[in-house]
Amino acid sequence: MSKAYRSGPLVCGVVLALTGLQLPVQAATPAAVSAQRLQGISAFVDRQIAAGDISGAVTLVARDGRIVHLQAQGVTDLVTRKPMQKDTLMRIASMTKPIVSVAVLMLVEEGKIRLDDPVSRFIPAFKDVKVAVPRGQSHYTVPADRALTITDLLTHTGGLVSGPISIAAAAKVMDRRRAEGIKALDDLAAVPLEFQPGTRWSYSGLAGFELLARIVEIAAGQRFGEFAQQRIFAPLGMKDTTFWPTDAQRARMATLYVQGDKGITPNTDADRLNTPMLDSGGGGLITTIESYGRFAMMLANDGEYGNVRLLAPATVRLMGSRIIAETLPGRLPGEGYGLGVRVVTDAAARHTLLGQGSYGWSGAYGTHFWVDPARKLTAIMFVQTPSQQRTGDFETAVMQAVLD
Repeated sequence: MSKAYRSGPLVCGVVLALTGLQLPVQAATPAAVSAQRLQGISAFVDRQIAAGDISGAVTLVARDGRIVHLQAQGVTDLVTRKPMQKDTLMRIASMTKPIVSVAVLMLVEEGKIRLDDPVSRFIPAFKDVKVAVPRGQSHYTVPADRALTITDLLTHTGGLVSGPISIAAAAKVMDRRRAEGIKALDDLAAVPLEFQPGTRWSYSGLAGFELLARIVEIAAGQRFGEFAQQRIFAPLGMKDTTFWPTDAQRARMATLYVQGDKGITPNTDADRLNTPMLDSGGGGLITTIESYGRFAMMLANDGEYGNVRLLAPATVRLMGSRIIAETLPGRLPGEGYGLGVRVVTDAAARHTLLGQGSYGWSGAYGTHFWVDPARKLTAIMFVQTPSQQRTGDFETAVMQAVLD
């Protein structure tokens, strides 16, 4: 039988010695993670590097509020060969979205937003939103059957900029936001929805959660980046988490790559989601894995990290609940959707080792995370080369080391 890291003083001592992090010690549980099997994560990353699929990676696994695995492998850049560090900064793209969800839910708890509020409560122009109906090579519009709501945006069921018609119609507005910030998204009210609200699931890659960030701005009375810094990042100790990096932070960033016929090459549009004016709630955050780990551990611990509570346990449970069934058109087998996160509803149907009720999300540049609330476990992978297959392989590498 392999040795195992068990919750208790030994694990804490090992982790702090390895990472130098002063993490809060949570109450012991009988759960276990195999130290020997955790080496499978390192082997998985080594294979990816050897195959030329990635330049490097940082991976983290935490259980009961303690880090049991944290490792940097490879290099940040294939030309300079600078070694990957545990505090290397990376672009997390759509892993920004769960942070927006938490911001919205904080304001829900304060009574400033309701989940069933129409978007028009905050941006009146959305009161008379239209829906596109394809007709040949064109389309016509009809009135929406009901109002577009906050929950529609959180669950990608509103049809906002989530298909070919609406994406084309929104292009000019989405371009303007780079200079004007997310206030420009108020004008998305004139863009037809791709389908009637609530009738299907279709990913709104940027607009839906940027509009949610805009609603946070309106409800809270401050810029979204300021709200996130004051109410989420600073309380959790998420240093170096930003929408627009300083020169010093850029020096610590990993190079963003794209996969091509000749292997991976630098992404020439790395700042696509980043300008000094743009707090892109859809995908603009840059951070370290340890900082995002604090956020994920907060979720795994029912809204609290250390002595800081951001949300009530009931609110966190709602966020990770199956709000949208896997049977809704557009969803995947065994995978429902919560408030900004995928939710495992049937592990067998999803062909996954993840536990029932596990939830999380991924970033288009290669980052991935999930929370298993039953086990109080979270795992995170930071990579800067896209691959959907890699996320499933990382899930397997982690879960084969979990012994309960």
